[in-house]
Amino acid sequence: MATGTTTDTRRGMPEKRRAIMRAARTVFGREGYTRAGVDTIALEAGVSNRTIYNHFTDKEQLFQAVAVEGAQQVTAAIAEILERHLRKIVDIREDLIAFGLERVAAVTAFSDHFALVRTIEAEASRIPFDVLEAWRDVGPLSAHKRLAPYLRRIAERGLLALDDPERAANHFNLLTITDVNQRTFYGALPLPDAEVNSIVVDGVDTFLRLYGTDSTVT
Repeated sequence: MATGTTTDTRRGMPEKRRAIMRAARTVFGREGYTRAGVDTIALEAGVSNRTIYNHFTDKEQLFQAVAVEGAQQVTAAIAEILERHLRKIVDIREDLIAFGLERVAAVTAFSDHFALVRTIEAEASRIPFDVLEAWRDVGPLSAHKRLAPYLRRIAERGLLALDDPERAANHFNLLTITDVNQRTFYGALPLPDAEVNSIVVDGVDTFLRLYGTDSTVT
């Protein structure tokens, strides 16, 4: 059973461990959690099964390490996107749209990880609960919680009217990012740029009708 997430970073990680994790991400994303075998991952990585077991207890721990590493990388990228677009608001509608569009584009930038996310959603009932929780804590939940403080600070400036920043963050995600992700199956079936833009713009306008003030509602 998996006992926790890997504490290695890419910079300090031994080359063989990096190769194993790269291969595991590819194989899990391609074949799913249940079908993927350690033999296949070893072949993809160019190492022996024994080498994999020298680094990971079992397939479950390897899957968790790969899922958590990818989620950490995506969350770090989202933190930068938040700072870039929502730290200093010039035009709330345009800034929210720009944030939403770049946030959506992150799915393409991390396509290998989101192939893994498709596996997680398809096989959630077959993946150990502690693995799912570890991924959610550093991935979806962390990304969601990072947006809420920005919305709270924007509200403190009088540009939004909201009592619960986390609920507002959830609504924003559902109206924009989640909508695109569900329609594209996390980037597997890309939409035309114009359609993505329309979804995000419509979502932001709906969000502002829900939470905007007299000066921000379009």
